[in-house]
Amino acid sequence: MEWYVVNTFSGYENSVKKSLEERIKSNGLEAQFAEILIPSEKVTERRGKSTVQKTNKFFPGYIFISMELTKASWHLVQTTPKVTGFLGGQNPRPVRKAEMSRMMGHTLPPEEQPVVEKVVPHVTYNVGQQVRVRSGAFANFAGDVEEINVDKQKIWLSVSLFGRPTRVEVDFSEVEPVA
Repeated sequence: MEWYVVNTFSGYENSVKKSLEERIKSNGLEAQFAEILIPSEKVTERRGKSTVQKTNKFFPGYIFISMELTKASWHLVQTTPKVTGFLGGQNPRPVRKAEMSRMMGHTLPPEEQPVVEKVVPHVTYNVGQQVRVRSGAFANFAGDVEEINVDKQKIWLSVSLFGRPTRVEVDFSEVEPVA
Protein backbone atom coordinates (compact mmCIF):
# COMPACT_ATOMS: atom_id res chain seq x y z
CA MET A 1 0.00 0.00 0.00
CA GLU A 2 1.15 3.50 -0.77
CA TRP A 3 0.11 7.00 0.26
CA TYR A 4 -1.86 9.18 -2.15
CA VAL A 5 -2.98 12.80 -1.85
CA VAL A 6 -6.66 13.56 -2.44
CA ASN A 7 -8.03 17.07 -2.98
CA THR A 8 -11.25 17.94 -1.13
CA PHE A 9 -13.39 21.01 -0.63
CA SER A 10 -11.56 23.14 1.93
CA GLY A 11 -13.12 22.76 5.37
CA TYR A 12 -14.75 19.41 4.54
CA GLU A 13 -11.73 17.18 5.21
CA ASN A 14 -13.28 15.51 8.29
CA SER A 15 -16.62 14.84 6.60
CA VAL A 16 -14.84 13.41 3.53
CA LYS A 17 -12.79 11.12 5.79
CA LYS A 18 -15.95 9.90 7.56
CA SER A 19 -17.78 9.43 4.25
CA LEU A 20 -14.86 7.50 2.76
CA GLU A 21 -14.66 5.21 5.79
CA GLU A 22 -18.39 4.43 5.50
CA ARG A 23 -18.18 3.83 1.74
CA ILE A 24 -15.12 1.56 2.09
CA LYS A 25 -16.95 -0.54 4.67
CA SER A 26 -20.22 -0.72 2.71
CA ASN A 27 -18.41 -1.71 -0.53
CA GLY A 28 -16.24 -4.32 1.23
CA LEU A 29 -12.95 -2.74 0.17
CA GLU A 30 -11.31 -2.70 3.61
CA ALA A 31 -8.41 -4.80 2.29
CA GLN A 32 -7.44 -2.09 -0.21
CA PHE A 33 -7.37 0.79 2.30
CA ALA A 34 -5.19 1.14 5.39
CA GLU A 35 -5.49 4.67 6.77
CA ILE A 36 -6.95 8.07 6.01
CA LEU A 37 -4.96 10.96 7.43
CA ILE A 38 -5.74 14.66 7.87
CA PRO A 39 -2.40 16.24 8.81
CA SER A 40 -3.13 18.64 11.67
CA GLU A 41 -1.93 19.85 15.05
CA LYS A 42 -3.62 21.17 18.18
CA VAL A 43 -2.66 24.75 18.94
CA THR A 44 -3.44 26.89 21.97
CA GLU A 45 -3.99 30.52 21.06
CA ARG A 46 -4.27 33.49 23.33
CA ARG A 47 -7.15 35.85 22.53
CA GLY A 48 -7.28 38.75 24.92
CA LYS A 49 -7.36 37.27 28.39
CA SER A 50 -8.61 33.83 27.40
CA THR A 51 -6.89 30.88 25.79
CA VAL A 52 -8.54 28.92 22.98
CA GLN A 53 -7.57 25.45 21.72
CA LYS A 54 -8.04 24.81 18.03
CA THR A 55 -6.87 22.39 15.38
CA ASN A 56 -4.74 23.74 12.53
CA LYS A 57 -4.57 21.70 9.34
CA PHE A 58 -1.14 21.57 7.67
CA PHE A 59 -2.70 21.18 4.21
CA PRO A 60 -6.25 22.60 4.08
CA GLY A 61 -8.25 20.97 1.32
CA TYR A 62 -6.13 17.80 1.20
CA ILE A 63 -6.24 14.38 2.84
CA PHE A 64 -3.75 11.51 2.61
CA ILE A 65 -4.92 7.96 1.99
CA SER A 66 -2.84 4.81 2.39
CA MET A 67 -4.31 2.45 -0.18
CA GLU A 68 -3.73 -0.08 -2.91
CA LEU A 69 -4.57 1.77 -6.13
CA THR A 70 -6.97 -0.30 -8.23
CA LYS A 71 -9.80 0.74 -10.53
CA ALA A 72 -12.33 0.00 -7.79
CA SER A 73 -10.48 1.92 -5.06
CA TRP A 74 -9.74 4.85 -7.41
CA HIS A 75 -13.40 5.03 -8.43
CA LEU A 76 -14.62 4.83 -4.82
CA VAL A 77 -12.44 7.77 -3.76
CA GLN A 78 -13.11 9.78 -6.94
CA THR A 79 -16.91 9.54 -6.60
CA THR A 80 -17.03 10.42 -2.90
CA PRO A 81 -18.98 13.67 -2.31
CA LYS A 82 -16.80 16.78 -1.75
CA VAL A 83 -13.75 15.08 -3.32
CA THR A 84 -12.38 16.96 -6.33
CA GLY A 85 -9.86 14.28 -7.28
CA PHE A 86 -6.44 12.79 -6.75
CA LEU A 87 -3.34 14.91 -6.91
CA GLY A 88 -2.06 13.86 -10.33
CA GLY A 89 -5.51 13.46 -11.91
CA GLN A 90 -6.19 10.23 -13.80
CA ASN A 91 -2.72 8.83 -13.01
CA PRO A 92 -2.01 9.72 -9.37
CA ARG A 93 1.52 9.24 -8.13
CA PRO A 94 2.17 7.97 -4.62
CA VAL A 95 3.86 10.24 -2.07
CA ARG A 96 7.53 9.32 -1.59
CA LYS A 97 8.19 7.31 1.56
CA ALA A 98 10.76 9.85 2.85
CA GLU A 99 8.25 12.71 2.55
CA MET A 100 5.49 10.71 4.19
CA SER A 101 7.62 9.60 7.13
CA ARG A 102 8.78 13.19 7.68
CA MET A 103 5.17 14.35 7.68
CA MET A 104 4.06 11.53 9.97
CA GLY A 105 6.42 12.94 12.58
CA HIS A 106 4.24 16.05 12.64
CA THR A 107 0.96 14.17 12.92
CA LEU A 108 1.54 11.61 15.65
CA PRO A 109 -1.48 10.60 17.74
CA PRO A 110 -1.77 12.61 20.98
CA GLU A 111 -0.42 9.77 23.14
CA GLU A 112 2.72 9.54 20.96
CA GLN A 113 3.43 13.27 20.65
CA PRO A 114 6.53 14.44 22.48
CA VAL A 115 5.96 16.19 25.76
CA VAL A 116 6.68 19.89 25.44
CA GLU A 117 7.90 21.53 28.59
CA LYS A 118 5.96 24.61 29.57
CA VAL A 119 8.12 27.70 29.73
CA VAL A 120 7.47 29.51 32.98
CA PRO A 121 8.28 33.21 32.77
CA HIS A 122 10.64 34.67 35.32
CA VAL A 123 8.43 36.56 37.77
CA THR A 124 10.03 39.59 39.33
CA TYR A 125 6.99 40.47 41.42
CA ASN A 126 6.50 39.67 45.10
CA VAL A 127 3.44 39.78 47.35
CA GLY A 128 3.18 43.28 48.80
CA GLN A 129 5.13 44.93 45.97
CA GLN A 130 3.56 47.94 44.28
CA VAL A 131 2.95 47.67 40.51
CA ARG A 132 1.27 49.76 37.83
CA VAL A 133 -1.18 48.34 35.27
CA ARG A 134 0.02 49.18 31.73
CA SER A 135 -2.98 48.03 29.68
CA GLY A 136 -6.49 46.69 29.95
CA ALA A 137 -9.52 48.00 31.81
CA PHE A 138 -7.40 49.16 34.76
CA ALA A 139 -4.65 50.90 32.76
CA ASN A 140 -2.62 53.44 34.78
CA PHE A 141 -3.95 52.14 38.12
CA ALA A 142 -1.34 51.33 40.76
CA GLY A 143 -1.82 48.65 43.36
CA ASP A 144 -0.23 46.20 45.74
CA VAL A 145 0.32 42.58 44.70
CA GLU A 146 -1.88 40.31 46.85
CA GLU A 147 -1.43 36.96 45.10
CA ILE A 148 0.58 35.49 42.20
CA ASN A 149 -0.43 32.45 40.12
CA VAL A 150 2.50 31.43 37.92
CA ASP A 151 0.59 28.59 36.18
CA LYS A 152 -2.17 30.91 34.94
CA GLN A 153 0.24 33.85 34.58
CA LYS A 154 -2.09 36.04 36.68
CA ILE A 155 -1.54 38.58 39.43
CA TRP A 156 -4.22 39.75 41.86
CA LEU A 157 -3.82 43.37 42.90
CA SER A 158 -5.49 45.60 45.43
CA VAL A 159 -6.22 48.93 43.71
CA SER A 160 -8.09 51.94 45.04
CA LEU A 161 -11.36 52.29 43.13
CA PHE A 162 -13.69 55.09 44.26
CA GLY A 163 -11.71 55.34 47.49
CA ARG A 164 -12.13 51.65 48.37
CA PRO A 165 -9.61 48.84 47.99
CA THR A 166 -10.71 46.53 45.14
CA ARG A 167 -9.21 43.18 44.19
CA VAL A 168 -8.33 43.04 40.47
CA GLU A 169 -6.99 40.15 38.37
CA VAL A 170 -4.50 40.99 35.58
CA ASP A 171 -2.03 39.10 33.35
CA PHE A 172 1.71 39.23 33.91
CA SER A 173 2.07 41.08 30.62
CA GLU A 174 -0.24 43.91 31.77
CA VAL A 175 1.77 45.13 34.77
CA GLU A 176 5.13 46.70 35.47
CA PRO A 177 6.89 47.51 38.73
CA VAL A 178 6.52 51.04 40.09
CA ALA A 179 9.94 52.67 40.02
